[in-house]
Amino acid sequence: NDPDTIYSQWQYGGLVRYNRKSGERVDIKPRESKDGPPLRWNWDSALLISPHDSERIYYTSQMIFQSDDRGSSWRPISGDLTRQIDRNKLKVMGRVWGVDAVAKNASTSLYGTIVSIDESPRIEGLLYSGADDGMFQVSEDGGESWREVPTFEGCDVPEFGYINDIEADLHDDDTVYVAVNNHKRGDFRPYIVKSTDRGNTWKDISGNLPERGSVYAIQQDHENPDLLFCGTEFGCFFTPNGGEKWIELGSGLPTIAVRDIEIQSEADALVLATFGRGFYILDDYSMLRSLDAETKKSDQIFDVATGKMYRRITPLGSGSRGFQGANFYTASNPPLGVTIRYHLSESLRTKQSERKSSDAKLKAANKDVNYPSWEDLKAEDREVAPRRWIEIRDSSGNVVRKLSASSGKGMSSVVWDYRVSMGRRGGPVAIPGIYTASIHQMVDGEVSEVVAPKSFEIEPLMFDDTLEIDQVAIMDFCREASKLAEITSAAGQLLDEADEQLAAAERLVQSSPEVPATLWKDIRALQIQILDLNEVLSGDRTRARRNEDSMPGLLSRVNNAAFGALGSTEGPTETHREQLAIAAELYGEIEGDIRKVVYKDVPKLLKRIDELNAPWTPGRKLPEYSADEK
Repeated sequence: NDPDTIYSQWQYGGLVRYNRKSGERVDIKPRESKDGPPLRWNWDSALLISPHDSERIYYTSQMIFQSDDRGSSWRPISGDLTRQIDRNKLKVMGRVWGVDAVAKNASTSLYGTIVSIDESPRIEGLLYSGADDGMFQVSEDGGESWREVPTFEGCDVPEFGYINDIEADLHDDDTVYVAVNNHKRGDFRPYIVKSTDRGNTWKDISGNLPERGSVYAIQQDHENPDLLFCGTEFGCFFTPNGGEKWIELGSGLPTIAVRDIEIQSEADALVLATFGRGFYILDDYSMLRSLDAETKKSDQIFDVATGKMYRRITPLGSGSRGFQGANFYTASNPPLGVTIRYHLSESLRTKQSERKSSDAKLKAANKDVNYPSWEDLKAEDREVAPRRWIEIRDSSGNVVRKLSASSGKGMSSVVWDYRVSMGRRGGPVAIPGIYTASIHQMVDGEVSEVVAPKSFEIEPLMFDDTLEIDQVAIMDFCREASKLAEITSAAGQLLDEADEQLAAAERLVQSSPEVPATLWKDIRALQIQILDLNEVLSGDRTRARRNEDSMPGLLSRVNNAAFGALGSTEGPTETHREQLAIAAELYGEIEGDIRKVVYKDVPKLLKRIDELNAPWTPGRKLPEYSADEK
């Protein structure tokens, strides 16, 4: 419960306590007493913070030490809990080696050390210890007495296997899981065993784990007792049924040894520590709790975790590294938004993909592959590919956003960034509250609902509490600003199209004998009128082109108001409101002129050109054709 206190260790028992606030680092490694014995430390000594007292920590050599003051003082709570075997009598490469053998016992761990420890989170003082020589021990009284478990009877587990990890059950007082690793003896098989009576009897739950994938770590879900995770030499696996069947977690994770696993229970995040490839985090794995045999046949949206809304900042500057240079390491943050995970039982396939799949099967069976008919090929060419999407609706049932969904089958996910759709420029942050997500698809023009609406909630994680925020008022302003932005943008495009039509007509005056030169004066008058209207929309380009001060155009004012409101959870300032009001007033003054020039004046001029039987130009009607004309 103290994120500012960190324990760090290194080879042969080195241990320090680091304070993130003060930056101080204190050596807290237990030391030999006056009378000994000498302590044997493993390369990776076991360290545990008690789940019952955050100031109590355990640390292991060949015995277990306990500290109740975060390592400032220690006391042993056991004797030697290993088999106490003399490693110099063990065979290496088929024989026992003498004292003068090259690098005898150099650059390796001492032997006969405790390498794993756990305390039941349900019963204080119920301790489990595992050694590098395969000795497992149990104490039910906080270390006052210990019970040896030299073998995992009833299981095909090597007697001297390295006990890599111990996990006391989070849900049952008497259950414990043990991961045994025997790769140092050339045995790379996975070994995971389970006891439901504190180590008196055992059951192998290694199941279908890869035959050569040594196991390093095991972790249990805090809600579903049958959901287990294990780290192996070749990745991470999970089982939804207590070890009957293991499934690889492969998406985004390289084939690498996973040496340790932790679960951040509040966020349902699975954290993996790999050997040489850094840390990996699976955000919100909660959907794994509901996996069963029926999942593969179902179309469903899994429970959606509450979305925590916040604003992202870039204190280092733009980009992931800011201006720190390429040597400054950063890892990608998870995408901002609420994650919607879903499963689909069938893939959407085009006619072409179905034909190719069928042809491939015929080819593999060495059978004839018939050439399709022209009608079938034409149907393939004209087909609109089927697609799926997710609709986000508010509590009133209004669609606020559409997100692309996978056309394939299996597990997929999409992130809604809390933004609602308002025109082509995006929209503001949604109002906190209850929303639903549903999956729809279009096949051959037919639209259907694939998965019914699934409700979820979004709420602010931390909005600025120095200002009073009215989310509804912000949304209303954004709607007004977005609507005016869309209309004024459309007006600008219509004026540009009209100007292009006039430019084509102007070229016709210069080149076509059917069009008199006197028409150019009328064309030019309309072009000047469009230039004047565009100046109101976009500002005085004559002054701006010469780097002189000029009044902003209507579009600039609208964009300032719209982006000012969209870019903040605090909503528009009074300046943004003033700019929107000015823009609305200016547009009201020119809207009639825009409609007149676009819908009346320019079409009227183009109609005059039609009557002259001049060559066609854009904006004019399609000329009629008659074969009898000569």
